[in-house]
Amino acid sequence: MPPIVRKILVSLTGGGIAYLLTNATAQPQSITLILSSFVGGTLLMVQFLVDFERRLLSVEGALVNGLAGVSEASRQMRQLRSSRLDAATVTRLLNQTAEVGQNGPAVMYAFLEQEIRRLAELIRELPAGEAAYDGEDRDWLLSLTAVAVGSIDATSAAADSEFWDSELGLRYLALQGEAVRRGVTVRRVFILDSEDPAALREVEQVCRQQAEAGIVVRVMRSSGLAASSRVDPMFDFIVFDQTLSYEVSSARALDQGGRLAIANTRLVVRPERVERRIRRFEELWNAASPPAR
Repeated sequence: MPPIVRKILVSLTGGGIAYLLTNATAQPQSITLILSSFVGGTLLMVQFLVDFERRLLSVEGALVNGLAGVSEASRQMRQLRSSRLDAATVTRLLNQTAEVGQNGPAVMYAFLEQEIRRLAELIRELPAGEAAYDGEDRDWLLSLTAVAVGSIDATSAAADSEFWDSELGLRYLALQGEAVRRGVTVRRVFILDSEDPAALREVEQVCRQQAEAGIVVRVMRSSGLAASSRVDPMFDFIVFDQTLSYEVSSARALDQGGRLAIANTRLVVRPERVERRIRRFEELWNAASPPAR
C-alpha cells in the first residue's frame, strides 16, 4: 500500500472513531463534525511530521557520513602533500583506477587488482626497511637503475654471458649506460670462483661490453679474499645511491642441471644493513683489479 494512502486511511479511521464517540454523547452535529475533522486532520499532520523527522535524520546521517568521508580524504591529501612521493602521480593512479570501465574481461580486472595489491604491499613494506619478492623481479632492477642519481655499485658472483646477452641483460646494460651519461658512477666487480682460463676469457669479454657503456669494472677470484672476508657469503647485490641495497639469493635448480637460479629478491633500506653492503663492496673492489685488455 502506498504511504500516502495508508496515512489517509489512518486519518479517516481516527476521525470516524471521534465522530462515533461524540455522536454517542448526544453532542450537536456541528460539534461532532468539527471534532472528528480535527482528530482526523491532527492524525494526518502527526504522520507527516513523523515521516519528515525520519527523513531529516536520514539526510543528517548521510551528511555526517559524507563530511566524515570528505574529512578523511582531506587528511589523506594533506599527508600525501607532505610525503616525498609525487602527489600528481599518486592522484593520477587513483583517478585512472576509478575510471576503469565495466566492459573488460574478468581476467583483466583480476590482473589489475593483483598488481595494485603488489604495489600496495611494496609501499607498506619498503618504508619499514625491507621488501621481498620470490624469484627475480626485473622491474625493480630496471626501475632503480633508471632513477639512480649518484652511484650504482654492483657485484656479480659470475660473468653470466647468457644473462648479458638476454633481453633483460641488454636493457639493464642500456639503462646503466644512460645512467652514466647523466652523471651516475657505475662500478661492477666480477667475482670468479673458478681457475678455468675459459671462464676468465668470458669475464674479459663481458667486461669489454660493460666498459663500452661507461661502467668501471674490475675482476677478482674468490680465492683471493682473506679468510675473514669469506665469512660473509653475500656476493650478488647492488647498492643504489649508497642508500638502497638490491640483493638476490641463489639456489640450485634441480630441473636445470643444477645451475644456479634466483630464489628471491630483496630491497633493503635499513641504514645499518646498507652500510654493511657498502663496506662489503669496497672490500671486494679493493681486492679486485682491472681486467686485461
